[in-house]
Order: sequence, then C-alpha cells, then structure tokens
Amino acid sequence: MDNLSVAPSESEIKEDMSLKNHPPDKDKDKDTIMEPPSSPRHRKVVARWLPDEAQRPMIDDAPVFTPSLEEFEDTLAYIEKIRPLAEPFGICRIIPPSTWTPPCRLKEKSIWEHTKFPTRIQNVDLLQNREPMKKKPKSRKRKRRRNSRMGSSRRRSGSSPSESTSSPEAEEKFGFNSGSDFTLDEFEKFALHFKDSYFEKKDSSGDIVRWTPSVDDIEGEYWRIVEQPTDEVEVYYGADLENGVLGSGFYKRAEKLASSDMDQYTVSGWNLNNLPRLPGSVLSFEDCDISGVLVPWLYVGMCFSSFCWHVEDHHLYSLNYHHFGEPKVWYGVPGSNATALEKAMRKHLPDLFDEQPDLLHGLVTQFSPSILKDEGVQVYRVVQNAGEYVLTFPRAYHAGFNCGFNCAEAVNVAPVDWLAHGQNAVELYSKETRKTSLSHDKLLLGAAYEAVKALWELSASAEKKNTTNLRWKSFCGKNGTLTNAIQARLQMEEERIAALGRDSSSLMKMEKDFDSSCERECFSCFYDLHLAASGCKCSPEEYACLKHADDLCSCDEKDGFILVRYTMDELSSLVRALEGESDDLKIWASKVLGIELSDEDQTKTSSVISQEKKLKEGSFDLNIDLELDCQEDLKEEASTSGGELTSSENLGVSVEPINLGVLIFGKLWCNKHAIFPKGFRSRVKFYNVLDPTRMSTYISEVLDAGLMGPLFRVTLEESPDESFFNVSAQQCWEMVFQRVKDTRTSLGLPSLPQLEGGINGLQMFGFLSPSIVQAIEALDPNHRLVEYWNHKNQASADSKDHFITSNCSVSLTKGKLFGVDLM
Repeated sequence: MDNLSVAPSESEIKEDMSLKNHPPDKDKDKDTIMEPPSSPRHRKVVARWLPDEAQRPMIDDAPVFTPSLEEFEDTLAYIEKIRPLAEPFGICRIIPPSTWTPPCRLKEKSIWEHTKFPTRIQNVDLLQNREPMKKKPKSRKRKRRRNSRMGSSRRRSGSSPSESTSSPEAEEKFGFNSGSDFTLDEFEKFALHFKDSYFEKKDSSGDIVRWTPSVDDIEGEYWRIVEQPTDEVEVYYGADLENGVLGSGFYKRAEKLASSDMDQYTVSGWNLNNLPRLPGSVLSFEDCDISGVLVPWLYVGMCFSSFCWHVEDHHLYSLNYHHFGEPKVWYGVPGSNATALEKAMRKHLPDLFDEQPDLLHGLVTQFSPSILKDEGVQVYRVVQNAGEYVLTFPRAYHAGFNCGFNCAEAVNVAPVDWLAHGQNAVELYSKETRKTSLSHDKLLLGAAYEAVKALWELSASAEKKNTTNLRWKSFCGKNGTLTNAIQARLQMEEERIAALGRDSSSLMKMEKDFDSSCERECFSCFYDLHLAASGCKCSPEEYACLKHADDLCSCDEKDGFILVRYTMDELSSLVRALEGESDDLKIWASKVLGIELSDEDQTKTSSVISQEKKLKEGSFDLNIDLELDCQEDLKEEASTSGGELTSSENLGVSVEPINLGVLIFGKLWCNKHAIFPKGFRSRVKFYNVLDPTRMSTYISEVLDAGLMGPLFRVTLEESPDESFFNVSAQQCWEMVFQRVKDTRTSLGLPSLPQLEGGINGLQMFGFLSPSIVQAIEALDPNHRLVEYWNHKNQASADSKDHFITSNCSVSLTKGKLFGVDLM
C-alpha cells in the first residue's frame, strides 16, 4: 500500500492548499506552528476517493420512531412501548419532537476554543485486514466513584456505552496510538481540511469544485477502505471522553441557564445525565458513578473515525444523542443473532481469533455488514443526524463510523426487562473469566426492595397510586418480569448450594456491610459475591463463588463456610411478596421500610419464612391453574389429523400454558385456525438451538405490535438472548427449527428423522391443544372474532356431513396441521 502521510514543512502545506484553491487559513497555520514538524497535524492527505470501487452494503434500515410530545415526556415508558417493535432489529433511531432543542454547553466559548481533549489515531485500512499481533490488548478499567467517604474503587470491563473504540492500551497494540490534543475549534478545522482534501473534485480546467459528498458516497468509500484498502488512511477520534475532560453536552440540574425556559432540558429523562437513574431503571440502585455506564461519555469524530463491533457492558441498553455536526452511520445486529455474528467473524478472521479468542472484547475490529448478511446474520443500518437519538438493545452488537466532524454523547440504561439479559451476561462473564462493571445481584435486590415499597404503599393508601408505584407494580405479580428474575436467581442459588453437598452447619449469615467498602469477587472467575460467598478459615480475606468453592483451598471441608445474604426460605418469601401474598409483603415491608409488625404478624413471621407455601386449590383460574393432559392432547390431535404425526408430534410436544392473555378484536388477532390473545404465553420443550444434543424449554409469546397486529416471539428460557420474532407464529418456530438444523450441521452431528418433516408453529405455541383452545374460546363467548368462528362452524358442519357419508370420524374443526393461512 502507498503511504498516506509525509511530514512536509509549513511552507509546503501552505503551497499545497493554494494549489487546491484553498486560501490559507491563518488560524490553521497558527495551530500547526504550535506542534513540531513531526506532529500528525502536519501530515499531508494523499489518499483519494475511488467512487468506482465503492463497497456500500445493501442492507435494510432499522426502524425510525417519532414520539409525540406526550409520549416524549416519559423516557422509560416510551422505550418500553417501542421495544417489541424495535428489539428484533437490535437498534433503532428516535427523532424527538421539533420542540426538543436542548442547548449544547460545549459551544460555550470557554469550552469550544480553550478546552482541549485527547484523540486516538485510527488506521481505517487496518480495522479488518491486518496481521495478528503478538500481544493481546488489555481490558478497559471502569471508574466507580462512590458517593460516600469511602473513596473510589474500580472494576475492569471490556466495552463502553453505545459506540466505544476500546481503551488506549488496546488500540496502541493495534497501531492506534495516542493523537494530538485538540480544542473543538481546532478539531473542526482539522476534520474539514481532511474531508475536503480526501473527496476533492476538479473540473476540466483543473480548478477545485466545491461540493459535499452524500452519506451514500462516504459509506461506499468507507467500506472500500476497510475491505479492499489501497492506501493508508489515518484519522483521529476523540472517543470515550470522560466527564472531567469536556464535560457533558447537556446542562445539568445544578447548572444555571440564562433562561428559565431551558429548565425543562436539565430535568428531562432524555438528558443523558439523568437517564441511567430514572425511576424504573435498575441502574438507579448502583451508588457508584461508573464512568461510561452511569456517567455519559462524549465522542468527537471526523470523517471515517470508527466504532467497532461490540455489545454493551452487562448487555445493557444504550442511548446515544447526536449533539451537532455531520451524520453517524450505525449498523446493528439483534441480540438473537449475537452468536451468529461471533461465529461469522471467527470464520473469516481465524488468525486474529486464534491469537486472541476474546477479540470482540477489544473493540478494535471492524467487519463488513455485507459479509455478515451473506452468512445469514440479520444486520440493519441507521443514519443518525444531529438532534436524534440511537437506542441499542441488550446484547445487540453494533458498529459504525462518522461522516465528518460531529459530537455525540452516550450512556447506559437498564429497564426492568433487562434483568434477565443482565443475569445471562454475568454468567457469561464468569465462564470467560471477565471482571464485571456492576454488582448484578445488588441491582436485582435493589429493584425487589423498591417493588416491595411500591406494593406496600399501594396496599396502604389510595393516595399512593402514583406513576412510579404503579410502574413497579406492573413488574410484579405471578409471572411478573421482576418476580421471575428473583425466582430464577433463587433457583440458581439453591442448585449451587445443593451441588456443594455441604451440611447446613456450614451456612452462615453474611454481615450487612460485607461488600460495602470493597468489591467482593470470586478469586477464580471474578463473579460478584453480593448474594453468596464461600470462604475458609485459612484465607479470611479471599472468597469464591459457589461454583468455585471447592477450588479455593485444599483444607478440610469442616474449615469451609458459605456466607449468604438471605436464606433460601427468605428469598422464597420475597418471591411470594412480589406475587402479592399479604403476609410475606408485610415481612419484607418491615425489612425494607423499617415498619414494626404487630404482635400477630410477628407470630406469623417464623412460620411464613420457614416453610414453602403450598399451591392454592379450588377455583379454576384461566391464567394460573390451567393444566394439560398432554398425552391425551396428542392422541386427539393425531386422530383429528388422520392419524399421521408431524415432526412436532413425534417429538412428544407437551405445551404448558403460562398466561392466556386478553383478546383484541381486530382482523389480525385471529385466523381461520387460531385466536391469538395479546399477552399469551406458553412453555414447550424442543432441541436447544445452542446445543442441539439436548432438549430445553422455550417460552412462546404473543406481543402487541400496534398497527401490525400480533408479534410472535419464541425465547430459549435458559438463554433469553436467543429470541426469535416474527409476525407469523409458523415462521417464528420455523426460525427456531432451522437454527437447530443448522447448528447440528455445523457441529457435524447426524440428521434426526424427527427434524425432517418440518414443524407446526401453531402446535408449538399450544394453539392446537384442545385444553388451551377451549380456554381461549371461552374468552370470546359472543364470537366477535368472526373469521375464526365462521371457519370453525363451517368445518364442524363439513365434518358432520363427511361422517354421515363415509362413516369416518374425522374432525376438521382444527383445519390442516400444515394448511394455508398459518400465522
């Protein structure tokens, strides 16, 4: 490749600019004099745009949302509203109402012209095509500033909010050295000169033509450089700029603005300084100011400066705001395709991954969306303009580049639905021996305490029915998002304690301040020990997680002990409190709020805590107590389909209903063969998409996609990131089915006869199981879902006629198992 840079003298720079019909910029000349001749700022741009070799990816755009003024008032509520529509894409763009024009404090003269920020040099031509290095990059360290007298502590991590470019240490290992320090004013001039020179056009007489390349022009050239480099292209990026460098682009609540009308921007949830700790964000229970997670980072870019493929720390959501300047181009991959992306990159960059298995944690590798698409990975594009937001979802890989001089800001946020993703993340970190940025269990329990408080206040006073309390209540109840998260964590701890085989005498109650002044983590895998820890008398300051308790030392088992913050009975009681059991709620309200229990309640406490509650017997509840005799269901379905079993039935499908949901009386909410209640959930076993040698449970759900009608989702219960969305129940399960087949093939496993006949999506959801069908039909006694009932009545009539004429008891009430119009 030709060299991009030489180090001409100052006079040569001026002469070159003159020849290009660019009048000398006195300020620019002054800037270059400030640096020695070897400074990168003196380097001459010699690489040029090659439009005929453009490599622009042909991929679909992610959705764009335009909230109304009313919707824009509640940030988390709006994110929750668009999640079913946007999460299948992994990324989306949000255009605020036209009245949203927050002032940017970075444009104050004292900051714009006088405050310097550091940059990093990026060799764009080496982002994908480079030779392996001998040393692998170090992980970034996240700063955690505690709001107390205890000083600061640190956790190490491997990614940053929204659009990180990796740590300086990591980039230097790949040739991305530290660049010059700039003011915003200086960097703008530098970025403009580079872009003008790179995309220079001349007319027939040799004079420079003033023009502006389009986003498509820049995108095509960017991927040409990345995929098929012919020159060295070196750019600068002011990335991961912490609060102490330039500060936030948003004004904070404590800062006084010239006009009181601007106060709306300092208190808004869309102000990224406020977002992480909004009521309803689990991050509000983290008392440390973790730079880049709870404290926003700034990004000052120029043309081609890049942020490489990565996911957020702990698989958090991220929100990025574009303060000013030219567009940013993003690419996103939904969380359900994360493993597919990793597999594709390992396939095409084997040498880099052989040398550094955790390459994607380094954030120094770009990869073509076109190749990902060819490998079957779902990848989508977003073009973010000034004044717009980009939202990324849990475990959604994203990457991108800048089209010119601009400035953006990003931070993380954790709505309650993130808890399942966060739990999956810490388990993954433990397997990979990665340090965490957050104590997931502390956040989980913090959310539970807040929910207990809300439920108690709602039960005690009608005046407490405020938005915050009602929001927390919506996450509780049986099968509530928060309830399920606590229940899953309880089950995990029970299994790990049982696996250790220790007697009850080894269990000890953890001191309340066990990890208040320092972070307690497993000596082996760095797992956070807020909920439970294993120790030994021989090493009082060293602990292990329950998975590595036996690896801590070689002492006799009698010298070891297990510290628990809460007993399993106490955690079981917490689950019941969140479900709404009044006795348990009183107990936990006393713990959380310091409420004194009456003598009667105190008498009940020991019995409630010490034993598990039995399931209530009695009245039939459609949403809770519905049970299936699956073998009978299968026999009946076999008979009604003529006795031939589909592959689904050969697998012994047993569908367990979780929630029937509610009916929506619209055309899209049923078809000839089934009714699709909003909120319907069921559980079924099928081959695991990650390990097809074993069976695992999947959750099938019907979500509300607004005008699009129902959105069907199937999720691998043990790995919530493995989730499949579609507007068709049939297609949803076919995606799972195909993924299982592909995984078996890739692992060299023999094909199974059970997987040769296809799959029936309606059956896998439970919409062909007589017990479930009967319960759903009971929700529509007036037969308002006309398409379904007309077909059922006609089918019944045809069935009777057929029986009379042929003396054959074939029921057609359910239609064909693989008939048309399947949703």
